Amino acid sequence: MKLSRYMVPTLKEDPSDAVVTSHRLMMRAGLIRKESAGMYVYLPMGFRVLRKIMNIVREEMDRTGALEFLMPEMTSADLWKQSGRWETMGPEMFRIKDRNGMEYALAPTHEEAFTSVVNSIISSYRDLPVTVYQINTKFRDEIRPRFGVIRSKEFIMKDAYSFDLNEEGLEKSYQAMRQAYRRIFERCGLDTIPVEADTGSMGGSNSEEFMVASEVGEEYLLLCDGCGYRANQEKAEYKRKETAGSAEEPQELKIVDTPAVRTIDELVVFFKASAGIFMKSIIYLADGKPVMAVVPGDREINEHKLKNVLGAAELELAPDNVVEEVTGAPVGFAGPVKGPKVRTVYDIAVKDITNGITGANARDKHFAGVNPGRDIQIKEAFDITSAVEGDACPRCGAAMYVKKGIEVGHIFKLGYKYTKSMDVSVLDESGKAVMPIMGCYGIGVNRTMAAVVEQHYDERGIVWPQSISPFDVHLVGLAKNDDEINRVEEIYSLLQNNGIDVLFDDRKASPGFKFADADLMGIPVRITVGKSFFQDGDIEIKLRTSKDLEKIKSDFLVEKIKTLI
Repeated sequence: MKLSRYMVPTLKEDPSDAVVTSHRLMMRAGLIRKESAGMYVYLPMGFRVLRKIMNIVREEMDRTGALEFLMPEMTSADLWKQSGRWETMGPEMFRIKDRNGMEYALAPTHEEAFTSVVNSIISSYRDLPVTVYQINTKFRDEIRPRFGVIRSKEFIMKDAYSFDLNEEGLEKSYQAMRQAYRRIFERCGLDTIPVEADTGSMGGSNSEEFMVASEVGEEYLLLCDGCGYRANQEKAEYKRKETAGSAEEPQELKIVDTPAVRTIDELVVFFKASAGIFMKSIIYLADGKPVMAVVPGDREINEHKLKNVLGAAELELAPDNVVEEVTGAPVGFAGPVKGPKVRTVYDIAVKDITNGITGANARDKHFAGVNPGRDIQIKEAFDITSAVEGDACPRCGAAMYVKKGIEVGHIFKLGYKYTKSMDVSVLDESGKAVMPIMGCYGIGVNRTMAAVVEQHYDERGIVWPQSISPFDVHLVGLAKNDDEINRVEEIYSLLQNNGIDVLFDDRKASPGFKFADADLMGIPVRITVGKSFFQDGDIEIKLRTSKDLEKIKSDFLVEKIKTLI
């Protein structure tokens, strides 16, 4: 491909709205252009990279025996209503109507659609196991699209779904996908961190996310080098400190006036006490019903864990008017002692607090000398706080550390959630109807592309891994007259005729300009045909990852390039 005829609008300056490396370099290297908030056009060079990633994904999925489909991007509301997710998916799902008033969703995922079509095909245990997949466009009405294609409204995803006769079969399918994902990301040149994860709105039990460590990541990972424990903060557990019981004598329960003192930081100063003895009480709405969550003052509530404990489809902080209606006091003064008549869930550490302090459900007042068992009855106690850096690993007790990460893949054991709600069954060997069990496996193709850039770049531009580079080599011609132009064209033809995918910079521009663009685009091998060739027959070869140049005669060029790529 000749660059003079190719559409690669490189930029010398960073776009004003690009705040992360991948967004900045993908724009500058002429891979993408912004269409609107959260919507991007993939230009020819960018689409070549996407296709290579999709081909790797496809090859590894086919290797497992998975069958590729192409599903409608617009799915019937009836399917979502059958599974119960039409209401619970929330405002991120695009909902539309046709001219006849029929409701549809621009699918953010395809559990329902695949379950429905597989149900129409399978009937016997002989049809199982089966894994089906597609590589297709998905939609998500992000409230705040950002980071370029990392969080966008339209994206390409590989989603796969396994159907097995029993849990043993699901385990085999799940493990096959775990291995396939490791191969996919390794082939794409990505160093991923598989972590335990929350299953979220998809449902199910076991779940593993594949993360790429990045300072712009929106996920926090808790990692332990002692035993290899890896978990997303949404899921991460931690070993609680053992308590032999406080030597402190229980104090009398009393009300203390705390005018305009409501936050934990303010209370710590006011009471001259450590944050850990406060019982932080927050009012939430779980599927519209008020719930109180109580945790130690030095801990943050993990809303994902709380949501799972409550079995809620939607969980949100209660608005101020609801808090006042439930507690009789403004935000900042809620507490479980003689508290509101609502469901109350405690973190398991609250039971070990002696002479605690909490809101008194009255303006400008707090209880002091609060002791569980005497002043509050803890009926529901769970792990509902977030693990943080330095917490003890739940498996080996070593101190954990935190990294930020970008999620590029996620696998679930879905269980029977969709086959049950959508009435899927097959006949077993005895002729009895049994319900298949499902798994779900997703990869964000666009995110994978951006994550590769986040891991592979330097001060000059992108450094593509060979496996997903848009071209095999970047040929830079530095000809000054017609004879030299013809000689460079001969090298270009030589490479093409030997099956080497080459981008040929034949533009009339300075060597510095061409070299800068070559570094920005990041193709792994650069071939320069210039003065050394015209005088001595030497062609220069340079790897994008190296500062060194190698000179070679044209007779040996093809063999050398094939060795490099």
